[in-house]
Amino acid sequence: MLRPIKRQLRSTFGLFPLYEVRNKVALAHTAIGLSRFENAEVRSSSVRPHATVAVILLTCRRPEGLLAALDSVLKQTFQDFVVMVVDDGGPLTELPPDPRVHAITLSRNIHCLGVSRNIGMRLTESEFVAFLDDDNTWHPDHLEVALGRLQQPGAPDAVYTAMRRITPDGQLHDILSVPFDRKHASNASFLDSNPFVARRSPDLMFSRLRRTRTTAPKEDWEMIYRYSRRHRIEHIPQPTVDYLVNPTSFWTTWNK
Repeated sequence: MLRPIKRQLRSTFGLFPLYEVRNKVALAHTAIGLSRFENAEVRSSSVRPHATVAVILLTCRRPEGLLAALDSVLKQTFQDFVVMVVDDGGPLTELPPDPRVHAITLSRNIHCLGVSRNIGMRLTESEFVAFLDDDNTWHPDHLEVALGRLQQPGAPDAVYTAMRRITPDGQLHDILSVPFDRKHASNASFLDSNPFVARRSPDLMFSRLRRTRTTAPKEDWEMIYRYSRRHRIEHIPQPTVDYLVNPTSFWTTWNK
């Protein structure tokens, strides 16, 4: 009897809302301490760099990846940005002496993508926000392509470009390019923060639940789906991100 009911619920509401209700019931207690931690980390820093775009770059003990990711940001053809490197507990490698680059090392390792990104956003001031992780890189025109659409008359509130997913040996795994459809997004995990550029809003905030590697939906998927309730999102089918399919990823579990 329960199985037909579950199928009907999934058909009507999608897997995402059902899973997230479950997460909020099971993991709500974890958000209390993480919210306090986030607030304390923001209060501990007086840095508030300002630009048209704030790039939130997450890292954890991967200096070579961090420097490659940061280099891809600094080489953007659109240059009115600041970068906030959020280091999850250190140690942080020496960064290039560029006035646009700022960093915060969290007081302890929390292994929580959402909270780390929230801290980075709250420590910056900008009209738009973009995101990058330390095992991925942008093509030089990533911000130019995104802002070219976001700054047009009648523009959406956010865009995400296509991603080239690359294996550790440098081979092309595939190109992820899926037009945005909210109903489809309620059942399929094709949303990721690395190609996502959005207009800053109170709705642009990640979940503070402590999600494990196997928890679904992931922070990116949950935030973008929630953001789309009140904000229009468009997909740009031009690949501007190289995403590493990394078996040793600190945040994502990849199965063969």
